[in-house]
Amino acid sequence: MKKVLVTGSSRGIGRAIVIDLAKAGYDPVVHCVKSLDEARKTAEELKSLGASGDILNFDVSNREESLNILNDYVKKNGAFYGVVLNAGIVSDNSFPAMSGGEWDRVLRTNLDSFYNVLNPLIMPMVLSRIRGRIVVVSSLSGELGNAGQANYAAAKAGLIGAAKSLAVELAPRGITVNCVAPGFVETDMTASLPIDEIVKSIPMRRFAKPSEVASLVKFLLSEESSYITRQVISINGGIA
Repeated sequence: MKKVLVTGSSRGIGRAIVIDLAKAGYDPVVHCVKSLDEARKTAEELKSLGASGDILNFDVSNREESLNILNDYVKKNGAFYGVVLNAGIVSDNSFPAMSGGEWDRVLRTNLDSFYNVLNPLIMPMVLSRIRGRIVVVSSLSGELGNAGQANYAAAKAGLIGAAKSLAVELAPRGITVNCVAPGFVETDMTASLPIDEIVKSIPMRRFAKPSEVASLVKFLLSEESSYITRQVISINGGIA
């Protein structure tokens, strides 16, 4: 079975992704930072679907911790076929009122994780001659910007630039790198938003379901997507 690491996969979009991948015959590895109980529940469901149910517990914003845990896992289990960078946080505020801590936390978790997670995993993938897949979860905010989200939008836009650059480097190896840019999705992160007002701006008049984002990610991890790389694919109900 092809192993796929999905960061931030104990709940929300990440959880939907690992469940969908397990159903499709992959062996997704669950990742969490704090929500270990939820990660264990997700892992048990994966086991019932025939996957290993492996869990990695580390902070993607911590470079040394990420390096040590990922290096150790690859030494024991071999290179990953795929990586889905999904872990992220928000800390919204108007820019004049935004603290340095709010800026740094979001950039370190959402953008620095691109280096912290992928840098230890790329060379094992290349040396194993795995024609692998990397999917980066960006955001509508990274494409358009959004009031109160200068930090989040900067991080998500930075992911797009980093992914496009990495895609060029890895294309000769047959490894694809693409971004998925969701709009509003039904998750804990959006539960407190004024949904009735927001849907008026969405042509499809609803939020996306996590399973819809998961289906797109699953396709980009598949053999059928082997000639798709360096792309940003939006999934936002026509809002942009």
